[in-house]
Amino acid sequence: MRVLVIGSGAREHALCWKLAASPLLTALCCVPGNPGIATLATCLPGSVDDIPGLVALARREAIDLVVVGPEGPLVAGIADAMQAAGIRCFGPDAAAARLEGSKSFTKEICAAAGIPTAAWRRFTDAAAARAYLATLRTPPVVKADGLAAGKGVVVATTHEEAEVAIAEFMEVGRLGAAGRALVLEERLVGEEVSLFALCDGAHAIAFGAAQDHKAVGEGDTGPNTGGMGAYGPPPALTSALEQAAMERIVRPALAEMARRGTPFRGILFAGLMLTAEGPKLIEFNVRFGDPECEVLMLRLRSDLLAALVAAMDGELLSFDVRWSPDAAISVVLAARGYPARPASGGVISGLDAAGAVAGAQVFHAGTAMQDGVLVARGGRVLAVSATGTTLADAARAAYAAVDRVVWADGFCRRDIGWRALGRTPT
Repeated sequence: MRVLVIGSGAREHALCWKLAASPLLTALCCVPGNPGIATLATCLPGSVDDIPGLVALARREAIDLVVVGPEGPLVAGIADAMQAAGIRCFGPDAAAARLEGSKSFTKEICAAAGIPTAAWRRFTDAAAARAYLATLRTPPVVKADGLAAGKGVVVATTHEEAEVAIAEFMEVGRLGAAGRALVLEERLVGEEVSLFALCDGAHAIAFGAAQDHKAVGEGDTGPNTGGMGAYGPPPALTSALEQAAMERIVRPALAEMARRGTPFRGILFAGLMLTAEGPKLIEFNVRFGDPECEVLMLRLRSDLLAALVAAMDGELLSFDVRWSPDAAISVVLAARGYPARPASGGVISGLDAAGAVAGAQVFHAGTAMQDGVLVARGGRVLAVSATGTTLADAARAAYAAVDRVVWADGFCRRDIGWRALGRTPT
């Protein structure tokens, strides 16, 4: 099969790394890709937002299957456009992608399907949001209703923090159109995990789990980011809890989407809070997470391309998903100043030495080649990842690899997996 991957981050690098190992693959392309992906695939120029251009490119390259990494093109309807052109595309159509594109839409699905989730209210007026905030006994979680690249959630610890978030999102316009409407929801208490399900529109099978660290600072402090690291499998998500989440959250959502005439096909990412009452839904995403994807791909033993084809062909229930017993961890190296104003242009070296650490794999995100030299070109720049017999072994390998990367502007959290490892953050 000739496969085209859309995207340029560490998630797409991890997907290409796993797809490249498939015996079903005859050619692998990526738009626009990055220097790491270029070692595995033919990187072609283009924008992930130029859907007509991507359709034309897929036709020109005789692509059999398009795999979409980021959420933006999915919400904008890339799957619809590819399907209209007779090109198979792994990922939901625009109607089903609303599960990520609109927080309030997901809440409506939860209400219709009886899915356990936090109490919530949607607002399009800042004054009304503030008035509702004043009635709450405890500070809420403030969420931009639209896509905000992982930066549209504020878990307020005080009412004042919530007021600031309302003003920033709705009046200052820090998130643009994504923040014109927002959701105020009850803050859930428990352990947060990410569960992935492969869906064919009618059926869903569990497709791995991970636990990520959104906050920029150690001890899970500071502003939210796109993710500073992840590990898996998460000890908090027992097999019984995973089964409960599939039966009470994932499959009811799939059934409700099908009932509405908008069946969901693709990867459904359920952000869960493991509360005292059982798993509750925080949010749905409609693609592999990042950096969770890196963890999943390191642990997946099954053929990824065969799994995606099974989902598209409605053959999921006969597909055997196999996982390594090893643990995996991914540590994000970000540019100084991230997430607010990340530095750019710094020279990076030492990646061969980092990749030589036993069990380690370095995935590129915001990198570029400039005059034959690798440089930083983004906020999250590398995802230095590793496997190990135990999570502690994987962490040791990942941080040993991190320490071999030479990049003056880079920083990372040194406590990824601290709860599961039983450590006190520094």
